[in-house]
Amino acid sequence: MGLQISTRESADVTILDLCGRATIGVESDLLIGHLNKLVATGVLKLLLNLADVTQLDSSSISAIVGTYVLLRRQGGSLKLLCPCGRVRAVLRVVRLPEIIPTFEDETQALASFRPRGYSAAS
Repeated sequence: MGLQISTRESADVTILDLCGRATIGVESDLLIGHLNKLVATGVLKLLLNLADVTQLDSSSISAIVGTYVLLRRQGGSLKLLCPCGRVRAVLRVVRLPEIIPTFEDETQALASFRPRGYSAAS
């Protein structure tokens, strides 16, 4: 299965739900294009949901790291959600979870974008 990408919002966080394989070729280009478009339109808080991604290659990892660096320079942030199976193993090999915050729970991931001391009830 090729890569499918859908976008949704939660407050000021843009969530990219990825499904399938992000490998060299059309899938990797699709991911790179989506990430570039989001940054170009001013998105500063980005959560990549990797729960349904079955494969990531070096081009896709490079695109994620590049977007992370670009957003940090602009005062924003990129975080990862639910890498599973082989994707989790690959990310661990390249030590990406040590650099990019990675979460298993969407609620916790979204809360991590809020400033410290912020309460949703206030």
